[in-house]
Amino acid sequence: MSDCFQNSGIAFDLDGTLVDTAPDLVRSLNEVVAADGLENVALADVRAMVGRGARILIERAYAAQNRKITSADVDRRVADFIDVYRSGIANLSRPFDGGVEILDVLKARGARLSICTNKSSGLADALIEALGLSHYFERIIGPERTEAKKPDAAHFWSAVGNAGPNLALIGDSITDAACGQAAGIPCIILTHGYSEIPHRALGADAVLDNFSNLPDTLEKLWQGR
Repeated sequence: MSDCFQNSGIAFDLDGTLVDTAPDLVRSLNEVVAADGLENVALADVRAMVGRGARILIERAYAAQNRKITSADVDRRVADFIDVYRSGIANLSRPFDGGVEILDVLKARGARLSICTNKSSGLADALIEALGLSHYFERIIGPERTEAKKPDAAHFWSAVGNAGPNLALIGDSITDAACGQAAGIPCIILTHGYSEIPHRALGADAVLDNFSNLPDTLEKLWQGR
């Protein structure tokens, strides 16, 4: 009997799912808002908001310290944030525990792996290259490389290409769960990720606390379809 992973396409979200990027994002945020005399934002206050993008991070940082900022100034701060973040994109970011090992397992079993992220494609490329993960993925698909970003199903289909028929999206947020539902494929949520909604309330097909049970969970989900 052939391994079901030989006929599979598995798309991973990036920030909060595969890589803990929050430390570098909060580092960049604090460097940028310090120009206006704001106090440092705590890492714990940022983790849940990472998936909302740089603009929301910056706006909330000012609001939390009762500081007003114009839309034009937010635009400038976002540009500064991207420059600071890109220059040290993997200074503090690391794959979550077990992440690299699970990529090895899935790749060895014949799975075709890709990245499906709302992070800009260029930043995703740079991060994955800096962490030495590029060889695992057939495609790195950010919003500029697809017709519509998550939660639109088109993003998932751009990421997996012609892989399948066993397909799945691995994520950490409501955006990922909704994308899986829109595409009609299993979505597995990891609780170490970034979500303002409790992970078990996202409506995913499975919720895992770590990567160790991912292969068994995928097999069960595929067998049940």
